[in-house]
Amino acid sequence: METPGNLFVVAAPSGAGKSSLVKALLELDAHLAVSVSHTTRPPRGQERDGREYWFIAVPMFREMVARGDFFEWAEVHGNLYGSSRPAIAQSLAAGIDVVLEIDYQGALQIKQLFEHAVLIFILPPGWDELRQRLTRRGEDPPEVIEQRMVNARTEVAQARHFDFVIINSLFETALFDLKTVVHSQRLRYAAQQRNKSQVFSALGLI
Repeated sequence: METPGNLFVVAAPSGAGKSSLVKALLELDAHLAVSVSHTTRPPRGQERDGREYWFIAVPMFREMVARGDFFEWAEVHGNLYGSSRPAIAQSLAAGIDVVLEIDYQGALQIKQLFEHAVLIFILPPGWDELRQRLTRRGEDPPEVIEQRMVNARTEVAQARHFDFVIINSLFETALFDLKTVVHSQRLRYAAQQRNKSQVFSALGLI
């Protein structure tokens, strides 16, 4: 699908800092919009419906899958997650850059639909640090943390399929790297041609 807006897809194992980085990026970049995914998991902490996720029941999620309402969907840690097809398509068609914060399964599905989607994987600096981060946030019991560590091995192995890899060792550095990727993509020839088609046409480049 060719659209004037750019699509950025950010994935990472749980605890790598993906959500914090995307939130900080959105605060710095007024030209980016986040696509709020749907999930069947319950809210955590201060999460609100429609802000972090749309929290829905499993039967409703299955109905949305059957209607084709999702560009991608996957089961992650026993819960279902999906990205809204209408919301993303409308934003991209309007020339708005969209960032998706999803798991690697959904990211690879998106790449098949949007050839120009930019896939970004966030890596932790090491396994010990990842475990400490999962423990420090205090959201999961020990058995859930152990399962997340097991799943992280599979997730990290998928980083090779992504366009960019950012190691979140120091948050400020990782955020700078993420901003750099977004800005660089906007300046690529194909992206400029899609987003500034009138200029390219006037100059005889289309």
